[in-house]
Amino acid sequence: MYPLLDTINSPEQLRLLDRKELPELAAQLRTFLIDSVSQTGGHLSSNLGVVELTIALHYVFNTPDDRLVWDVGHQTYPHKILTGRRNAMSGLRKPNGIAGFPRRTESKYDTFGTGHSSTSISAALGMAIAAQQTGSERRAVAIIGDGAMTAGMAFEALNNAGAMDANLLVILNDNDMSISPNVGALQNYLAKLLSGRLYSTVRNSSKKVLGVMPPVLEFAKHAEEHVKGMVTPGTLFEEFGFNYIGPIDGHDIDVLIATLTNIRQLKGPQFLHIVTQKGHGYGPAEDNPGKYHGVSKFDPKNGCAVATGGKKTYTQVFSDWLVDMAAKDTRLIGITPAMCDGSGLNAFSEKYPKRFFDVGIAEQHALTFAAGMACDGMKPVVAIYSTFLQRAYDQFIHDIALQNLPVMFAIDRAGLVGADGPTHAGSFDISYLRCIPNIIIMTPSDENECRQMLYTAYQHDGPSAVRYPRGGGPGAAINDTMSALPIGQGEIRRKGNKVAILAFGSMLTPALAAGEQLDATVANMRFVKPLDITLISALANSHEVIVTVEENAIMGGAGAAVMEALQGLNKPITVLTLGLPDEFIEHGTHETMLEDCGLSANGIVASIEKIIT
Repeated sequence: MYPLLDTINSPEQLRLLDRKELPELAAQLRTFLIDSVSQTGGHLSSNLGVVELTIALHYVFNTPDDRLVWDVGHQTYPHKILTGRRNAMSGLRKPNGIAGFPRRTESKYDTFGTGHSSTSISAALGMAIAAQQTGSERRAVAIIGDGAMTAGMAFEALNNAGAMDANLLVILNDNDMSISPNVGALQNYLAKLLSGRLYSTVRNSSKKVLGVMPPVLEFAKHAEEHVKGMVTPGTLFEEFGFNYIGPIDGHDIDVLIATLTNIRQLKGPQFLHIVTQKGHGYGPAEDNPGKYHGVSKFDPKNGCAVATGGKKTYTQVFSDWLVDMAAKDTRLIGITPAMCDGSGLNAFSEKYPKRFFDVGIAEQHALTFAAGMACDGMKPVVAIYSTFLQRAYDQFIHDIALQNLPVMFAIDRAGLVGADGPTHAGSFDISYLRCIPNIIIMTPSDENECRQMLYTAYQHDGPSAVRYPRGGGPGAAINDTMSALPIGQGEIRRKGNKVAILAFGSMLTPALAAGEQLDATVANMRFVKPLDITLISALANSHEVIVTVEENAIMGGAGAAVMEALQGLNKPITVLTLGLPDEFIEHGTHETMLEDCGLSANGIVASIEKIIT
């Protein structure tokens, strides 16, 4: 089925092919991608868009000696397939299978582990300087998308790199930017010309000659910028100190190879601008690239997803609440750092477009932007993944909490996230948030409690956070009426003897099951901060053992907060804290991951029995 692709198990074998064979290889690779991802789920649109680029990079550069650094990494399936992992694609994102993102421990061709955006230029620059320090001629290439270029970190790296003479190539994979003119034969020709040695030599030599005549040099510089500016949008990148080339057609493999071959001979910082199409070569993904960005299993013939059940997810609960709350309060503003669909803001953005702000992949800006709005009477709601909130920690402390501003955080993907693995897991938010003054933190145990907690957080006159997991809860009926919960008050959900289990958020369901087996008391704590000290004190007085259960790192988590509270109460009692261990948890199914961490009902029972028998 894949006669050419089946012969390629390494870039060395790829480089033995005749260039005329590469378009057919691209076609087979694209078909294999569609068939493979339809069976495993994963990222599709982004990978279909870089098939030709991936082939060209491995064809021209001497990988892995030459370093390829992929930004985010959700577009590296073609890279994995061409670097000896084609047969492993059937286990993509599954337990003990290959990861959905680059990992240094997985392959020597994965030069830098990624998962979050906008890190590639910084990492590749570090590699380029390391090569310079050791006298190596290897090249470093950063491949970054237009979305990732919205982050400040990317521009910090560009600014730094342009001031150095390191041999760094930055490739901008542009599949949505408005700055790009139509790419055609003339533009492709100009890109080849501008990347060639003749142009580079003339350009540099003329500057040396004109350097003795400053006014003439300045005139020549402006003349060059004017001429190039008429046909390329590269003035910005030239100002950063890069030699800009492009834009070129990212699906024309001959143009890619010719241009990359030329660039590989050039010294100093180079910037190549390519234009691609997300989902290229697969009709359903071309028509709706957002829908096919991250997919579950689907039928490759028509693109239809395989049915997985209709239970409402926590993200959908938030989406419904946001629209309902916005109807009641015109001050509500929805903010997201480039995660409108994933965070559940689509319905809100359509109904209230003037009150919706997608700031791009700029988490730091998102928080301070929200703080500014809160200063002037707005009620901003920041919808963000737990793992991405980490990137704006200083802004959370300095710009929001320190000023006690009423900014509300809807923290999605809290806890383990299954197939996306450790780069996207929300394992640390309780630990890094609860130490901040002025904040309240809530952990819903079911869908209805989530809705009521969102309302509670919104009413709070200060920073607030509701953290909820990926996917659905236990299936609780949702009350459309919204009522605020008493701040810092938990509840007893099951009365028992000897052992009291204090469950936080998603862990209430397995804790109740464990409580039935052990005849233990089970408390739904609801609040991490402020803790229900009265409830904790009462349970410590009436039980022999306190057990805390949370889907967060044990170190510094909710269990640690309970131990601190017990110490403050001077309650000498045995305490067992259960949660995520001090390690990064590998990708797999959510259920398997919880089982491995001892956070299933049986795991909780087993841990408790060890200390009471």
